[in-house]
Amino acid sequence: MKITFYGHASLGIEVDGVHILVDPFITGNEKAKHIDINTLKADYILLTHAHQDHILDVETIAKNTDAVIVSNFEIVTHFQNKGLEGHPMNHGGSWDFEFGVVKYVNAIHTSSFPDGSYGGQPGGFVIEGEHKNIYIAGDTALTMDMKLIPLRTKLDLAILPIGDNFTMGIDDAILASDFVQCDKVLGYHFDTFGYIEIDHEIAKRKFFEKDKDLMLLEIGDSLEL
Repeated sequence: MKITFYGHASLGIEVDGVHILVDPFITGNEKAKHIDINTLKADYILLTHAHQDHILDVETIAKNTDAVIVSNFEIVTHFQNKGLEGHPMNHGGSWDFEFGVVKYVNAIHTSSFPDGSYGGQPGGFVIEGEHKNIYIAGDTALTMDMKLIPLRTKLDLAILPIGDNFTMGIDDAILASDFVQCDKVLGYHFDTFGYIEIDHEIAKRKFFEKDKDLMLLEIGDSLEL
């Protein structure tokens, strides 16, 4: 499993030749200007919620690639009404896709489209695939529901928001890693704009002091599981 960071909360995941994009917000991110969305591969696009900083480039990429959009019922219906392919889910539900089993799990946040219309309830994803399991938290506060995840799935990586203000910050992300029983963490949703700028060295040190590994990738860089 290869995971590429495209800035903010945007990720690329490759599993056995299948390409998944998560929350593509690239053209609106000044820090990701070197990423050309027209070159991105996508068989599936996973969306945690409907905020613009998570769905901005969905239509363009989906039209370029014929990707299947996977999200809550309201978000998928929104894009199906635009003629795009979609697979609707809801909280607690799982589906066995060609790249692995995906479960849509709880997140505490808000969710509305840029025009203010209802975007369903926000969520995250647990993906079990290619003998590696990951948790993509989405935009969320620390929640006790995270403790449910390791009851079913042993994680190899937790992808957690760490920018604070709109989501968990560093200290709550450390607790979240305890809750999901995964000490290997990829941080995201940080530095994109002023409200969520962090001190990288302090963040890494705090995780290290708890015997945890916080990875902060440069935009465009990847890691392999």
